[in-house]
Amino acid sequence: MSSKAAALCFLGAGAVLFAAAMLFVRVPPGMLLLFGGLFCGLVAAWAAVGYVRERDRVKKLEALLDGLEEKYLLAELLPPPVSGVERRYFEVMKTVCASALSAAQQARADKAEYCEYVERWIHEIKTPLTACSLMLANGGEISRMKKELCKANNLVESVLYCARLRTQGTDAFIRRFWVQQVLQEAVRSQMELLLASGISAEVMGDFETVGDAQALSFMIKQLLVNCAKYCPLCRVALRAQNGSVTVEDNGPGVPAHELPRLTERGFTGSNSKPGGTGMGLYLVREMCKKQGIGFLIESELGSFTRFVFTLPQAGG
Repeated sequence: MSSKAAALCFLGAGAVLFAAAMLFVRVPPGMLLLFGGLFCGLVAAWAAVGYVRERDRVKKLEALLDGLEEKYLLAELLPPPVSGVERRYFEVMKTVCASALSAAQQARADKAEYCEYVERWIHEIKTPLTACSLMLANGGEISRMKKELCKANNLVESVLYCARLRTQGTDAFIRRFWVQQVLQEAVRSQMELLLASGISAEVMGDFETVGDAQALSFMIKQLLVNCAKYCPLCRVALRAQNGSVTVEDNGPGVPAHELPRLTERGFTGSNSKPGGTGMGLYLVREMCKKQGIGFLIESELGSFTRFVFTLPQAGG
């Protein structure tokens, strides 16, 4: 409407100037009135036709919008533009709607994957809880019960960190800490699982860093849990040196074709146990990304698997 008002103002100014010129050259008033009437009639007809066309187009757009449950799909149904300015708006609308569609599809995919993970997690956590119930009913060994409770605690911690990764903010507690202490605490927390699997763990070296000690502890625990699952009777060496934390086992290793996929969400390799969620290494990778920590996996089939974290070293 503002563009029409501006056009009418220019036309009115032009008509006044035209009338003044005609009077200056002594055009008869009757002829001037005739020209003026024709001019006003044409302008009125142009304005009326334009108004009707725009009203009809707006009504069609409103009808299209009202009929859509997902409004961001409107650009796919828009009628072709009829002017240069409208064409540019049309292109902008298509770009915005395409971006919204992509975001909506990604959100649906993430929700479906998360729901699938939670479903697998529920099935997995039932195993240690059922085992504890049976041991309580039958007077089972305390050490075995501690092992199952440790498994349940690890699963609960995993789903909590997975939920945190889905939020935009972070509740990370950034501080200076010595890495060796975190490694030792992580090993102690998994001692029941490690002993049950015949795994020996050794912590070596130390350096001071700045970051989220709890997150680092969780990531180390995930690696120790994997060792307990897939590398029974192996040795695990945890080294902290020159800004790097290395967790290495002398287990069966990982086939070369599976190595690039180890950190994919839900991936379970050829050595995986039934019922696993395939989320441990995915969570480690995503947490490293979020905190700016370098993460590298190396392995040789039948020899070793090595995980390397690159952390910032604290200044003096």
